[in-house]
Amino acid sequence: MINKPTERPQFEYILPPIGSDPSSDSSGTTPGSFSPPPRIAPGVLGAYTFSSPDTPGMPVPSSKTAWDFMPFDWTLKDGFEENYETAEAWISPASFEPVTQLESARLGIITSEIQRVAEREEHLTAEQVRDEVAAGRMIIPANKVHLGYQLDPMCIGRAGKTKINANMGASPVSSGTDEEVEKLQWAERWGADTVMDLSTGGDLDECRDAILRNSTVPIGTVPIYSMIIGRKIEDLDEDTILKTIEFQAQQGVDYFTVHAGVLQEHLKFVKDRLIGIVSRGGSLLAKWMIHHGRQNPMYELWEAMCDIMREYDVSFSIGDGMRPGGLADATDQVQLRELYTQGELTERAWRKGVQVMCEGPGHVPFDQIEFNMKLERQYCHGAPFYVLGPLVTDIFPGYDHITSCIGATAAGFHGASMLCYVTPKEHLGLPKRDDVKQGCIAYKIAAHAADIALGIPGTRDRDDELTKARAALNWERHFELSFDPDTARALHDEDLDVDTDFCAMCGHDWCSVRISKEIVEFMSGKEDDYAWDRAKVSDALSEEQQEILRQRGVLSPEEIHKLASKTKSVMSNDSDKASCHSDFVDSDAALQLQEERAPMVELEIQAAEVTEP
Repeated sequence: MINKPTERPQFEYILPPIGSDPSSDSSGTTPGSFSPPPRIAPGVLGAYTFSSPDTPGMPVPSSKTAWDFMPFDWTLKDGFEENYETAEAWISPASFEPVTQLESARLGIITSEIQRVAEREEHLTAEQVRDEVAAGRMIIPANKVHLGYQLDPMCIGRAGKTKINANMGASPVSSGTDEEVEKLQWAERWGADTVMDLSTGGDLDECRDAILRNSTVPIGTVPIYSMIIGRKIEDLDEDTILKTIEFQAQQGVDYFTVHAGVLQEHLKFVKDRLIGIVSRGGSLLAKWMIHHGRQNPMYELWEAMCDIMREYDVSFSIGDGMRPGGLADATDQVQLRELYTQGELTERAWRKGVQVMCEGPGHVPFDQIEFNMKLERQYCHGAPFYVLGPLVTDIFPGYDHITSCIGATAAGFHGASMLCYVTPKEHLGLPKRDDVKQGCIAYKIAAHAADIALGIPGTRDRDDELTKARAALNWERHFELSFDPDTARALHDEDLDVDTDFCAMCGHDWCSVRISKEIVEFMSGKEDDYAWDRAKVSDALSEEQQEILRQRGVLSPEEIHKLASKTKSVMSNDSDKASCHSDFVDSDAALQLQEERAPMVELEIQAAEVTEP
């Protein structure tokens, strides 16, 4: 048998349909987003706005929007039966005055909050924001009281960028008001778009008021926590429920998590779950229903709560009291029955003019995430989906900010509008300052990755700028563009505290980026805006950068001190003064320092002998 070379077919490939480009100027050579082109349009025509491609068998979007659930005293004009998703189609009662963002949008009004959202969401116009709010696909959680403090209006919805939420709050055994305000400001620094105060200990009212007065982001709460302070859940009554809702609305809370979708008839489906009910609100209300033999009081008081919340423009975040607490309980009957009830509650809130988002599951196998996101889109008519994680595995306590941000990336791509962060302390304890940072960063990664995949215009611009800086080996600009410059700088300087045309990962001779830059035919690294002339010693480490390295434990305290002081013993130049950021070093000195700290292994490479056939 003669082994003949086989002929290979000519190189070719077919790309899937291309959507929009997340780069403003189409930088680089990538073809663009593989997501469908966005359909930003009023009413049901916008149901596919920034959506992932549907895997076969996935639930289709609802054919209804908030326009299908108008207040009963509004009148549809003759001739608009087929074109009712517009302000011109409706007549409101003679004495009606819009109070909520939803009501204003239904009347075609662009409020100052809608205008501010359009400024922050640069790819959207104010008219598009208004239309998304009117359709119920977007909310602007902005209590009128909180607007009188420091709140900067933002939006949650598929047409906007994916948002993240940070949870915090004092417990009976840990933390207090001052520490929670500090964590609030820390969360805002690291990119939290909203914050939920989940305090269950200390002076809850004082802590909530302090958070509201000091926050620039919307604040959410779970009012049932306050309702049962000083009483058993069995003693909870209607008067307490409504008074608590009103009090927190008066304080300025922007959205309430209310577990009204947990119904009496759902409880029989919980008995075979491995971990039962893991939602605090869900478990408390289940106990109340079993004790009293009655329906969930939150479900029965829904319209009464709507009336109070409308007065202050508080949004609903309909709680998922039956969310799965482990992979083994995901996408089960009780979870999906509650989700279906959330759809009913969404319709009832819209009829009252109240803004709504829905909450989703926390532990879901990766393969089930798309289904969960798109079923909510159908059941709840496109109302924004706010999900915890989800965690895609259960065996990594201490690292659940990682296990969950993997699921959160998929959730953001497939339909979630806001991702509730998980910290390393999830399932283990109350998050501390650094846990908040780690949770926020993990979820900013998830949200940003989803936005790029969806093709939201401009979302990749900063990535492209950093790539240009990296190609030019411009370390200073590289760190400026990074999300956490202190950590990036500290980790770089841990091995080599000089900015030159290589790093300690590969060293000089093996740096592929440096080699690509030197190839004349390549454009790589040749952007004029990122050019630099000479290697230079980096700045002395800041206190925060020193702390980062101390926590890592790689360098000794003495080595960190040297990086902090940058004396001549670390890296000297030709002058007598201590090294600082303005000090230049030549390439040979930089190479010598690198070799001393990370010796390179020299490889002897011999040319192979070639035998002519």
